[in-house]
Formats: sequence, C-alpha cells, structure tokens
Amino acid sequence: MTTDPIPAGGDPRRLLADARDLARRVRLAQRVTWLPLLVLALVTFGAIPVHRFGHRAVSDCHVVDGGQVCKVEFQAVGFYWLAAMVVAYVVIAGGYLRVARARGLGARVLPYVLTGVALVVLASVVPPDWIFPDPNAYTDNPPGVDLFLTRLLAPAGLIGLALLVLAWLERHVALLLFTLGYLAVVLVPINFGWGVGWGSRWGDAPPLVISGGLLLLGAIGFALAQRLRWYR
Repeated sequence: MTTDPIPAGGDPRRLLADARDLARRVRLAQRVTWLPLLVLALVTFGAIPVHRFGHRAVSDCHVVDGGQVCKVEFQAVGFYWLAAMVVAYVVIAGGYLRVARARGLGARVLPYVLTGVALVVLASVVPPDWIFPDPNAYTDNPPGVDLFLTRLLAPAGLIGLALLVLAWLERHVALLLFTLGYLAVVLVPINFGWGVGWGSRWGDAPPLVISGGLLLLGAIGFALAQRLRWYR
C-alpha cells in the first residue's frame, strides 16, 4: 500500500468533482454582492427629498360617491427614479467589471444590469391606466391585485425583481433569501405604523427609509461575509 495521492487523470468522478469545485471558486470570486445593494440603497435614500419637495400635477378629477378622484403625477419623482436607476446600474456594471479584471476573471453581471434597466424603462413608459383601468371604480380602497401590481412596479419592487436575476446568475442562495425577504417587506408593505398621519408630502418617507435601510444592511452583511471568506 502507499499513501501517495492518486492523480485525478484516470478517475472521471474525481475530474468532475474538481471541475465543480473550480466552478464554485470562480463564482465566489466573481461575487461583489454588496456593491449593487449599497448603490441601490443610496438611490433609495436620495429619493426621499425628491418625493417630499417634488412638484405634483393634479388633473382629470372625477366626482365619485360624494368625493373626487384625481390623477396625480409626480413628474420630478418619475424623472429621478429613471435617471438615478440607470446611472446606478451603469455604476454597478463598472464596479463588477473592475473587480473581475483585478481578479483575472470574467463578469456575469450584464444580464442583471440589462434586466434592471429594462424594468425601470418599461415601468416608466407603461401608462398608469394599464394598472388602474377605471379610475372611477373606487376611491380609497382599490382591489388587492391593483395594490400588489402597483407596489411590484414601483422602484422598490423593481429593485427586488432585478436582484432575483442577480441571485440566479451568481447561484447565491443567501442573496435569494435576502431578496425574498426584501420583497415581502416591500410588497406588504411593512411600516410598523411609522409615519401615520404625516400627510401625503412625507407619506413616502417611511417605506423609502425601510427599503433603503434593508438594502444598506444587506450590503454591510454581504461585505463582511466576503471579507471573512477572503481572510480564511
């Protein structure tokens, strides 16, 4: 008998195991998960003053059940999210490519970036009537399906949808679980009663702080996990 290691050349199972291990190591080296979470958190926090001080255009008011329903457009808010999100995804793509070059690897971030930009552009050009086909049908309590679609097509929901693509690209179970939790908070939405009675001008601040805070905490957590992995 001998204690010398047996080369993998004649063992197909050993070769397959080595190939899988190498692929796993490459995927781990390609991950810069904290970067998109940090950039998108900053974009979310930056939206708070725009929501608060942005100009509102009110039009197409209809009398319904003793009250009225009006179409309200936040033009500055829409422009901010479109421009900021596109810039954010460009920054994320540049960051991933820079890290990939430094490590001598390829980057698989392009599908995530294209998905994120496509979702933002699509949401900005889809007419609101496609979500609420009849503005006279209700006043204060729209159907649950309409509320779900509205939250899903809001910027916070689009961030979560794109993160699902990133989790799939990176085969990142931890990111998938984080994203599912993030989407649950965004789509419910959970605000812990904070901000009730603040009025329409500050009404968007609590969900923006909560969603942005989740992204920031996620960025810190993934950055620490990556640092610990490299120092092992």
